[in-house]
Amino acid sequence: MSNPQPSIASMFSQVDVTASSQTRPVLTQHEEHTELLREVLAAQDRTNELLEELLGTMAAAQKQRNHELNQWKKANPGLADGCREAAEVLSKVQVEYLDRLTEEVSDSRHDLVEGEFMLNEFIDRYGPRLAHLNGVIQVLAQLGASGAQNTSEAQS
Repeated sequence: MSNPQPSIASMFSQVDVTASSQTRPVLTQHEEHTELLREVLAAQDRTNELLEELLGTMAAAQKQRNHELNQWKKANPGLADGCREAAEVLSKVQVEYLDRLTEEVSDSRHDLVEGEFMLNEFIDRYGPRLAHLNGVIQVLAQLGASGAQNTSEAQS
């Protein structure tokens, strides 16, 4: 009738608690905070260095793009003037388009708020046209902008 009892010692593992030769000195709370702040400062310094590198890379790329754009404008002065004029005309068209859009919103305010179908129809009708028109105007305006204006944009 004796039940074999598992050995209590086999249920626990052994841990060596003897002092090692490479123990870290115990820091006071003040010293620990100081050390943590030093580590945070070092990490922040590294982050600042990386941001400076990123800024330099982005600035160089922007400078290169402006240089290429100015070369294109010098090579195609008539086309650059045409782009500027087209951007001005399309800006006026955009204003008229926005006027019609706002009238449509005002006229169908309740239907747009209460009906998802009407809202989707409105967005499908006006959204893509407006987005594409904005994109075309931006490209034409950039290609038609004067050299002095591009230089001031690059510096800001």
